[in-house]
Formats: sequence, structure tokens, C-alpha cells
Amino acid sequence: MINSNLNRRRFIRNTSIALTLSAIHNRGFSFSKRIDNLRVGLIGAGWYGKNDLLRLLQVSDANVIAICDVDRNHLEEAGRLISQKQVSGKVPFLYDDYRKMLAKHQYDLIIIGTPDHWHARQAIDAMKAGAHLYLQKPVSIDVLEGEAIVETARKLNKKVQVGTQRRSTPHLINAKHKIIDKGLLGKISHVEMCCYYHMRQNGDRTAQPIPHFLDYDMWTGPAPFRAYDGLPHGGWWRTFMEYGNGITGDMCVHMLDTVRWLLGLRWPKRIHATGGIYVQKGGVSNIADTQTAIFEFEELNCVWQHRTWGSPTDPEYPWAFIIYGEKGTLKGSVMKYEFLPLNKDEPIKENVLYETDKFPDDVNEPRIELHTAPATRRHMLDLLSAIKNNHLPTADIEEGHISTASCILANLSMQLNRALMYDPQKKVCIDDPEATKLLRRSYRANWEHPYKG
Repeated sequence: MINSNLNRRRFIRNTSIALTLSAIHNRGFSFSKRIDNLRVGLIGAGWYGKNDLLRLLQVSDANVIAICDVDRNHLEEAGRLISQKQVSGKVPFLYDDYRKMLAKHQYDLIIIGTPDHWHARQAIDAMKAGAHLYLQKPVSIDVLEGEAIVETARKLNKKVQVGTQRRSTPHLINAKHKIIDKGLLGKISHVEMCCYYHMRQNGDRTAQPIPHFLDYDMWTGPAPFRAYDGLPHGGWWRTFMEYGNGITGDMCVHMLDTVRWLLGLRWPKRIHATGGIYVQKGGVSNIADTQTAIFEFEELNCVWQHRTWGSPTDPEYPWAFIIYGEKGTLKGSVMKYEFLPLNKDEPIKENVLYETDKFPDDVNEPRIELHTAPATRRHMLDLLSAIKNNHLPTADIEEGHISTASCILANLSMQLNRALMYDPQKKVCIDDPEATKLLRRSYRANWEHPYKG
């Protein structure tokens, strides 16, 4: 019975892989052949860590050797789930300290799905242990953490795919090929990006005992220590700047990265942002509920706006980008795109691709984002191709760093109430020593910041 089940799993997975590879090939991706028996580890077994790992298992016969999480309940649940999904049927080794996990086994690939304040330290340690990475965004919580990740990846020749999977989203790839690359927009000199989701948690909690199944000190790691006031899971941690970069670092990083990819942009010349807590003043949350940021490129401004209150400017595009050209406008989101030409030609539209016919298990997976699953699968396949064929992945760490750091600089600009110009060669804010000091934040005692410059 066991062999029969394993063979069935292999058949279903290999059939799905073949279909997906065919789709990727048709969209301009390349993938020479699968890497079998890929040795994989997962650090951070919460919602999105498991989500990313499950997408990998749909397109690869990966061997998940170990899983790490500081929450024992998360850890054991993930172990059971992965044993049911991977071809071997084995329960991975379970760890509550990622350093022990890295020391005990050899890995080809580590997936990192922890909160933002852990990304840099874990990414660098995993690469030094010999692994390539799938690293969730934002890649860092300060600018110089990101510089350290890029430096390590290049020094060790490790491939790092950042979880900005809009670069692997089928309908947005088509928008790039059909609209932008063909010049249908004409000269482009203005972009708007937005998020109007009500994501900010505004409540209060009282201090309470730390549950026995959670290592809260390890969860906090290098971040400033806050008194325990309940499980940080489910987005509560995102409402504090101690652990993340606010809505801009969470949501703008996706849209800015998408726009930079679509238009071939690198570092902004200048960044200026304003905002704060203007409306939702109750509770202990300390991330901005309102923010506007301008990322200036050559003859092009990219403007970001978020509000965690009120209604969207356009209900059809509550989290989106709008690219304005002299010949028309391109609107895009995770759900669709539409090109609106200024002449009398018909608009060009395309909706998100779902793949529930090829991957029927998607329908029954708890908390899966069905609209992003195809993009994440392609993102994983692109990373495997990069590892096998020694090329940079589509969301290479340097690209992820530029998008992340730009959002962090927007937050610093808002904090300092002035525009900033970052020099990525000298790694300073030009003519601004005060801002330069803020490019690296202090780590808690017993933890060492990875940037050595």
C-alpha cells in the first residue's frame, strides 16, 4: 500500500510538473530538467512558510529534511502536513532553533518564511551553511542588512529568489510582453501605486504569561523586546515597526518591485515620504495608517499611497499599480490588468490565471491564495532552474534588496521629514549623516548585525 501511494503521488506530481513546465516554456521561461531529491529545509512554519513549501512540493520531488519554528504547535502541524505531501512520506526533523537545524543536516535549498526582523540573519546563516534560498519579502528590516545579504550571496555564489512573485505572475508577464515591450504606452513619466486594505490592527492587549509551546525570546531574536501580549501570529506582529517595515514594507515592496521589473528601473534617485497615524489613533499599533511616498527616477515619478481606513480610490484596484503613458494607461493588480489606449482602439484586458484543474488539491488547502499559487509555482521553478543552470533568478536578491531598501528609505524619509538620496556604492545617504546612521538599526544583546562595513 505504501509503495502504491508513493507511486501515485509521483505520477500526479510529475504530470502536474510537466503541464506547468509547458506553460512556463510558452511564457518565455527556461527550465532544462528537474532537480530530484533536492534537500530542503523550512525556517518559519506559519501560514506563508508552509504555503511556499507546498508550492515547491507541487513542482519538485524535493526531500524536506527539516522544519524549524519557535511555536511547537506550528512545528508539529507542519511536520504532519509535509509528511502527507512529500513523496517519501517521511516526517521532517523538527527544530525550535534554526541554528541547530542548519548544523545538523546538509541542504540544497532553505525556504525562509519568518517575520521580517529575522530575514537577514537567517538568510546569511543559511547561505553560509551551503544552501540556496527562497526568501520572503521584505528581505531586510534595515538597508544595510540587505546589503549584507547581497554581498554574501555573491561571495558564495548562492541563488536567492525573493518572494516578490509578481515577476512570475502569468497575466502580468503577458502585460509586459503585450503592452510595455511593444511600446503601446509610449513615453512613460508617471506611475501610481496604492494599497487601501484595512490591514492595520488597532487593538490593545494586556501582558500575559508566555505559553509553554512558544519560545518568545527566540521569536524576538535581534528585535527590540516587547512584553508578551498574546501570540504574535495572524498579523499582530506586522502592526509594530519593531518587527517589520509597516504597510509600505509589506505591500509597497510588491508593487514597486513589479513596476521596476516592468519598466527596467533600478535605484530611485531620490525618495520623499510623508504620513503617520492620522486616523486610527487608538490601540498600541505603531505603523502608519496613512503614507504617501514619491520614488523619483529619471523623468519618472512613482507615487505610493496607502490608507488603512476609508475606501479605495478605485474599488476595482484596491492594491495596484497604474502606469501612465502618452498613448494610454496600464492598470494592474494581482487579479487582472487592463490597457486603456487614448486612441479609439479597444482596451486589452486579462484576468488572473487559476490552475485548479491541474492542481486540484489547491481547492482544499486551508488559507491558500488561489490567485497567487500559479505565480509561486513558477517562482519556485525559476529558482530551481537558476540553481541547476547557474543563472540569476527572476527575483534575484539584488532586485529584492533594491525594492526593500527603497521602501525602508521611504519610512526613514517620513520619520526625518525630508527627502533622501541613497548611494548604493558608498552605502550612505548623500549629505545626510543622520539618515546614514539609521541605515543600520541596533540589535538586541547577544545578536550580531550581519553588516561589517
